[in-house]
Amino acid sequence: MAETADRDANQALRARFNEVHGQYQRLRSGMDELQRNLSALRATVRSDDGFVEATVGPRGQLIDLKLDPGVYRELEPDELADEIIAVTAAAATKAAIEVQRLMAGLIPSESGPMRFLSDNDFGSLLRRQDAIMRDAPGPASAPASGPDFGPAPGPVPGPASGPVFGLGDE
Repeated sequence: MAETADRDANQALRARFNEVHGQYQRLRSGMDELQRNLSALRATVRSDDGFVEATVGPRGQLIDLKLDPGVYRELEPDELADEIIAVTAAAATKAAIEVQRLMAGLIPSESGPMRFLSDNDFGSLLRRQDAIMRDAPGPASAPASGPDFGPAPGPVPGPASGPVFGLGDE
């Protein structure tokens, strides 16, 4: 009887493994196409008055900004700045929606990465893992003080000591 239970458990584990492996294969095979689509992604929004047009890339980064020459006669500098910010934000939202659409075929809609794409909350990425760790029994041999990660790192580099991530050399 125990042998039958083991065999049933093994079949269930193998079925789950095959399911997860199939998901991985689909994800991996779609990555090259996804990368091409994301690299080419552009989202453009024009202001209602037509004076400002912003184009952003897949991360919402501003790629192109077009200003109608008449904007300088119609808007004060602060109004123009506000218009540029609003149009760029709308383009970034449009790009984020398109990124979510592209990712939807590869990643489950309720997964942490998909939630992160919509809410920009890093907690979304770890919510499932946090729940697993919270519910998992702790190992008996775990040190009471936690793992030793070595000495604390030195100061974080800033503009004076090199480029800041995401700025400069792009």
